[in-house]
Amino acid sequence: MELFELFSIIGTVAFAVSGALVAMEEEYDVLGVVVLGLATAFGGGILRNILIGVPVTTIWTQGPLMLVACISIAAAFLVPVSWIRHWKRAEAWLDAIGLGAFAIQGALYAVKMNHPVSAVAVAALLTGVGGGIIRDLLAGRKPVVLRDEIYAVWAIIGGLAVAFGWSKTTAEMIVLFVVIVCSRMLSVHYRWKLPRRSLKNSLFTGKTESAEMSMKEQKASS
Repeated sequence: MELFELFSIIGTVAFAVSGALVAMEEEYDVLGVVVLGLATAFGGGILRNILIGVPVTTIWTQGPLMLVACISIAAAFLVPVSWIRHWKRAEAWLDAIGLGAFAIQGALYAVKMNHPVSAVAVAALLTGVGGGIIRDLLAGRKPVVLRDEIYAVWAIIGGLAVAFGWSKTTAEMIVLFVVIVCSRMLSVHYRWKLPRRSLKNSLFTGKTESAEMSMKEQKASS
């Protein structure tokens, strides 16, 4: 439980600050900053609870974590802009730390409830990336996890490591956390991406050709 609580605190601080910074970038007022910070910090856990059968109302039992999140959001809102510039340089680190901490926390939660491996992997995925997806959607952005460098894969790998018992002791969990964070940062640095197939240009070309043919037919008929 101590390790579970440690990862909960680390992930809450990292994602609350991340959400607050995105809200300030979008010029939200103080209420918007608080809402986006809390949504980023707790959104993934809520999605996880819905899918693994935990009452959503359990979020109201997390008073200490909410206090930690509010303090983190207040700090992000009140510190000088020069400090925020430094934080912005470390934004990818904040996301990576939150990803690693929450992925492991979600996996531990599912294992504690004796769920199968698939459920543990999903719990790690949703806890690790759910808050970030909600943050980006509320900020009117395309979710990073769905379009940018490899992100969600590291959460799934972390969940599988916990599910198969490859990381049981405190030391092994910390090593797993470091591996997830470093893997995420390596994917940012080297711009590792999953395979993708874009239809944007093809569809645009097809529409252009259809429009040109239609115009030619109209001219011919006239």
